[in-house]
Amino acid sequence: MVANSMGAVILKWTTALLMGLGFTLAACAAEDPNYGENAAAKAFVEQMVKKHGFDRDDLMDLMGSARKKESILKAMQRPAEKALEWHQYRKLFISNRRIQGGVTFWEENEKALREAEEKYGVPPEMVVAIIGIETGYGRNMGSYRVLDALSTLAFDYPRRSKFFSKELENFLLLTRDQEVDPREPKGSYAGAMGYGQFMPSSYRGYAIDFDGDGKADIWNNPTDAIGSVANYFKRHGWVRDGLVAVLAEKGPKADMSLVNKSLKLRWTVGELKKRGWITHAPVKDSAKANVFKLVGEDDIQYWFALQNFYTITRYNHSRRYAMAAYDLGQEIISARGGKD
Repeated sequence: MVANSMGAVILKWTTALLMGLGFTLAACAAEDPNYGENAAAKAFVEQMVKKHGFDRDDLMDLMGSARKKESILKAMQRPAEKALEWHQYRKLFISNRRIQGGVTFWEENEKALREAEEKYGVPPEMVVAIIGIETGYGRNMGSYRVLDALSTLAFDYPRRSKFFSKELENFLLLTRDQEVDPREPKGSYAGAMGYGQFMPSSYRGYAIDFDGDGKADIWNNPTDAIGSVANYFKRHGWVRDGLVAVLAEKGPKADMSLVNKSLKLRWTVGELKKRGWITHAPVKDSAKANVFKLVGEDDIQYWFALQNFYTITRYNHSRRYAMAAYDLGQEIISARGGKD
C-alpha cells in the first residue's frame, strides 16, 4: 500500500515536471527572435561604434534584447486608409468623443497653446487637432517598444530598411542624449513617439523644451508637445493668419488633369483660374496652390490647397489627413463656442 502510494506520488511529480518542462520549451519556442546574431544588426552596430562612439558590447547586448515582431511586419503590409473615400476616412478621426476631448485638452493647456501661437503663428485648433488625431490627446501613444519596432523594420523590412535604419540611429542618439534606457520608450508599430507621434529624426530635429525645464520631453510633457508640433509646422512653412484651403468649382472647361495630381503647390490660384477653376474665396491670384477632390457621401467637393494645407501634409503625406486635421480643428472651435 505504501509502495503503491509512493509510486503514484512519483508518477504525479514526474508528469508535472514533464508538463512544466513542456510549457517552458513551448514558451521559449514562442518567444520572438532577437537581433543579437543578425548580420545586418551587427553591421549597424559597427557603424554606430565608428560614427558615434557607442560601446560595441553595450550595443550588441541591446541588439540581443531587441525583438523581431511579426505583427509589425504584417501591419506594414496592410492596406492603409488609401482605399477609403473621404467621407469614410473622415469618420475615423472626427467624432464627438474626439471633438470633446479637444475642447478639454485646449482648456487644460490654454496657456501653452496661446504662447505657441504667439511664437510660431500656428493657431491652437491645429495643434490640438494634430495631437487629437495622433494619440487621442495622449491617451494612446502606442504599445510597441520603439527599439523592437525600429529594429524589426530596419533589419527585416527590406523595402524601407534604409529609412528605418536611419530612424534607429536617431533613436539611439536621442536616448543617449536624454539619458533614457532605449529599452523603455513605447510608440507606434512604425516607431513614432509621444503626444504628436514624432519619428526619432523629427524628435531630434523639431522637439523643443517649451516649458523651460531643460529637457524636450514629448513623451510625458504636453507643454513640450504643443510647442514641438507648432515648431514643426513653422519650420515647414506655416503662414501666420494664412488660409488652409478654400472651396473651388470646376468651370465648363476646367482642366481635370490637375485634380489630385500632386501634394506640391505647382500652380498659383491665378493659373488655376485660367485653366477653368473657380473660387469665390478671398485669396490672392499670386498664392501658390493646387486643386484636389474629396468624395463625400452625397457629393464631390473640389478645393484649392494653399501653403498651410501643404504644411500639414509635411506631417503626414496625405491630403485626406490634412483635411481631417483642418476639419477637426474647426469642429473643436465650434464646440468651444469660438477660439476665445
